[in-house]
Amino acid sequence: MNKAFFIRVLAVILAVFTALTLSACTTPEVRLVDHTLLDSSSLTQLQQPAGSSSSQPTDSEEAAEEQSANPDAEEAETQPEQPLTELTIIRDFRSSFVHGEKGAAYQKYIVLHDTESWADPASIISWWDGNGNLIAAHFIIGTDGTVYQCVPLDKIAHHAGYGNAGHNAYYGIVEDGRDDMRGTTWVGDWAPDYGMNAWSIGIELVHVGGAGYYPQAQLDALDLLIAYIDDYFGFESTIIDHKAWRSGNSDTSPEFADYLWSYQTYRRHAP
Repeated sequence: MNKAFFIRVLAVILAVFTALTLSACTTPEVRLVDHTLLDSSSLTQLQQPAGSSSSQPTDSEEAAEEQSANPDAEEAETQPEQPLTELTIIRDFRSSFVHGEKGAAYQKYIVLHDTESWADPASIISWWDGNGNLIAAHFIIGTDGTVYQCVPLDKIAHHAGYGNAGHNAYYGIVEDGRDDMRGTTWVGDWAPDYGMNAWSIGIELVHVGGAGYYPQAQLDALDLLIAYIDDYFGFESTIIDHKAWRSGNSDTSPEFADYLWSYQTYRRHAP
């Protein structure tokens, strides 16, 4: 055998042996497809041998342990508002809001309105009294369920104004002169009927149309207030909203539609 050839063969064998040795000693590479989505615990799990598990608890495990240690935590977070069960009425009567007498014989309707303002009831009453328009409802209910009364139940308040042509006959009411009509503003020939004020109780809800739901406390207070009015007169008045009397206004807003149906059917905001 040629000595030069033997040396070349020996060199090839040595090179192969060296390559195999280095391959066996090299640490395998861990590749992250998107390292921005992996935290330290994910890296730990990626580098563990198959079948093993990390002793480091995951976020979900920690949450489960915390919930187990404090079982009331989730319940407290999801606890619904407690229903309002007692009605408290704050009376702030203003003589400028009274426009005539209205006993039980002249009571037929409860008319619901939106204030179109987030001001509190006390501020709204003061604004009504100071603007010279002589307009007010009997009651205002705040978003927190606070109820203010600024006109007695046996007095006429200017809250409904003029209604659509034919609505006096439709609602079975007449303008009989009991309403002094001071401060009234003509709307137009399409709405000449004027009788609802003298035959109804007006309730304003602090709300702005399109702003969303009506708070639970406010609806609970309205439930209790309607029951109070029914008890005061000794019968159930028909419940409508203001836009039913005069079309085109915003009282009450579209988000109140389901509640209105429920009030007209069950006399409360939910069956």
